[in-house]
Amino acid sequence: MTDPVLDHGVVPPVLTPLTPERELDVTSLERLVGFLLDAGVHGLFVTGSSGEAAYLPDDVRYRVLEVTAGVAAGQVPVLAGIIDTSTPRVIQHAYAAKAHGAQALVATAPFYAPTAPPEFPGHFRAIRAAVDLPLIAYDIPVSVHAKLSPDLIAELAADGTLDGLKDSSGDLDALRAVLETAPGFRVFTGSETMADVALFLGAQGLVPGLGNVDPHGYVRLYEAARRGDWVAAGEEQRRLRRLFTLITVGGSRMGRYSSAIGAFKEALVARGILAHGTTSVPMIPLDGTERAAVRARLAEAGLG
Repeated sequence: MTDPVLDHGVVPPVLTPLTPERELDVTSLERLVGFLLDAGVHGLFVTGSSGEAAYLPDDVRYRVLEVTAGVAAGQVPVLAGIIDTSTPRVIQHAYAAKAHGAQALVATAPFYAPTAPPEFPGHFRAIRAAVDLPLIAYDIPVSVHAKLSPDLIAELAADGTLDGLKDSSGDLDALRAVLETAPGFRVFTGSETMADVALFLGAQGLVPGLGNVDPHGYVRLYEAARRGDWVAAGEEQRRLRRLFTLITVGGSRMGRYSSAIGAFKEALVARGILAHGTTSVPMIPLDGTERAAVRARLAEAGLG
C-alpha cells in the first residue's frame, strides 16, 4: 500500500444500514462511521461481505462509499470492495470506486464465471493496470470457492500488482506461508476469533466484521499486540470470542450469513448506532427471541 496509514491497524468491514424499505439509511451509516472513527480504527472497508455487497445495486454500493468517504474526510483511508463475478465487471467497479472516493481497492478472484486458478494472476494484473490505486487481494474461499495460494500472493506481491491481502480463509498455515514467502507484505486477517494469533504470526492488522459492534475491543487487542502484551491481547480476544457467538442466534432457522449480519445489525440497534436491523432480500430477519439473545450477549460482554 502506498500510504503508510494503510500499513497496519483495525479496518472494520463496514455494515450497510438499510431502512425497512431496504433503501440506504444514510443517517445511520454516518452515525456508524463516526462511531468507528471515535473508537480509533485505522481504516474503513466498505462494500465487502459484511457490507452485503453482493446484494446491493451498483448505485447503492457507490453511495455507501461516497457517504463513508465524506464522513471520514481523510482521517483514515477508505477501502472499497470491487467484488464481482468477472474481470470486466470488477474493473467497472474499480473505476467507479476511484471516482467516489476510494483510496484503495479490494478484490476477490472471479467466481461463478468458470475462471481457473492459473487465470487468477491475469485477473489481478488487469485490475491493477486499469486503475491506479493500491489493490488488496481478498481471500475468501467460502464465497469464491477457490483459495488464493501463498505462491500466487508472493508472485503478485513481488511484481507490484498487490499491495496487501485480506485473509478470510481461516487457514492459519497458509497465512503463515504468505508471511514467510513475502516478508514485509501487508497481511490483514478477517478472523474475529483468531486475531491475536494472526498478529502474533506477523499480520499487520485486522478486518473483523464484529469490529462494527465492538471496535474499541479490537483496537485494544491490536494495541496490546503491538506493544507485545500477549496476555492482554489474549484476554481481549477471549472476551470478543464469546461475544462473537451472537452470530449463532438464528440457529437452523436461517443461514449462518443471515444470522451473522442480522445479529451485527441488531447489536448496533441496541447500542443506538443503527435505526433499523433490516437485512437484504432474501436474507431471513431475526425474530424477537433472537434479537433478545443478541442483547443478552452484548450485556455479557459489558456492552449492554
